[in-house]
Amino acid sequence: MTKNLRAKGNAFALLPLLIFIFIFLGSGIFLKDFYALPSPVAVLVGIIAAFLLFKESAEEKTKTFISGCGESKIMTMCIIYLLAGAFAVVSKATGGVDAVVNMGINTIDAAYFPLGIFLIAAFLSTATGTSVGAIVAIGPIAVRLAESSGASLPLISGALLGGSMLGDNLSMISDTTIAATQSLGCELKDKFKINLFIAFPAAVVTIIVLFYLGLNSEIIAVEIPKASFDWITIIPYLLVIILALIGVDVFTTLIIGTLLAGIIGFFGHSFTLLQFTQKIYEGFTSMTDIFLLSMLSGGLAAMVDKAGGIDYVLYHIKKGIKSKKSAQLGIGTLVGFANLAIANNTVSIVITGGIAKEINDEYDLDARKTATILDIFSCIIQGILPYGAQVLLILSFAKGKLDFFDLIGNAWYHLFLLTFTSIAIYSSVWDKWVNKVLKFRNPNL
Repeated sequence: MTKNLRAKGNAFALLPLLIFIFIFLGSGIFLKDFYALPSPVAVLVGIIAAFLLFKESAEEKTKTFISGCGESKIMTMCIIYLLAGAFAVVSKATGGVDAVVNMGINTIDAAYFPLGIFLIAAFLSTATGTSVGAIVAIGPIAVRLAESSGASLPLISGALLGGSMLGDNLSMISDTTIAATQSLGCELKDKFKINLFIAFPAAVVTIIVLFYLGLNSEIIAVEIPKASFDWITIIPYLLVIILALIGVDVFTTLIIGTLLAGIIGFFGHSFTLLQFTQKIYEGFTSMTDIFLLSMLSGGLAAMVDKAGGIDYVLYHIKKGIKSKKSAQLGIGTLVGFANLAIANNTVSIVITGGIAKEINDEYDLDARKTATILDIFSCIIQGILPYGAQVLLILSFAKGKLDFFDLIGNAWYHLFLLTFTSIAIYSSVWDKWVNKVLKFRNPNL
């Protein structure tokens, strides 16, 4: 009887987690800004609720909480966040972000602005690991290009949104990639390769569509002011991508990338040696929110799990799972609904990652593919939320000249990514082909 109750779990144990979600979501709706209330503070409320509601002794609850915070995967995730932050800030300080944007703008024909914006956003977000950062850097320029050339603002904006989310999902140093791989216990490079076989076809089809629209465009070319840039400042981004692709571990990759960016910045007089160290620390502090959130969420999840909350969710999800394919779809649906509630794809992966891992192991799924599905579904939902940061930023740059439905209606990449993800889930031929090409050993196929 006890074993059966444990299998069914305890719905009451989910209450602290629901309190966290309610506080985070409620404050975002009330303040009309889903990033006004720091997420670590919201999760802290859930932790306090767990201490007050759960029946164990204070000593046992504290022990469980600390154990969850310090779990090896959580700590690994947090250290990677710090290194990724350092690389992003140091590379940007050398002028790398401006160089990528200016390089693209200088070579784009007016008729192909949407295609160009998509490619620039995809590269920049892949190199830096952030969709928000790419949108902030390119958004104002994209809107000005649309206004000056007569190009379609919805199409350009949709291309910007799609390209930015492509990198957010695919990047080796993206928060979502780090959270997904650490939750599932797989290598970043392996998840990247699996992800590439889904994201790349979606990107290619998007490029073809945008090229066709540009080819048939009646826009008259306009003179775009040329901005100078240093090619050398782009090298750290390229190096990080190459090192990740050839299998160098993420810690070494980020350290080498940061040091190279520092050398370029030092000799290019972007900063002194002391300022270089300050930029590294600035990168660390830029990751404070996600660092604390991941650590505290790990502690809260451990308490909820011990009280039977995770078992309750698993029990009800498993009732709808009939096969490996439905198990994968269930994982995607789970993280998608979490993202709808929280409007933050990284947080959604952090709080559902443990459940995804349980389902993955229970149904003998490929952890690399599960991590990919977890990441993709969170990014797709994040990219179409009317209250998500990415959409809100683009709408704010448009200053009332663009509405939500026009933006999403032109986000072609999201549609194609969902299509190819569905193929990857439901086609066993896809699995066999990918594993054969990549020479992965997967005994479950």
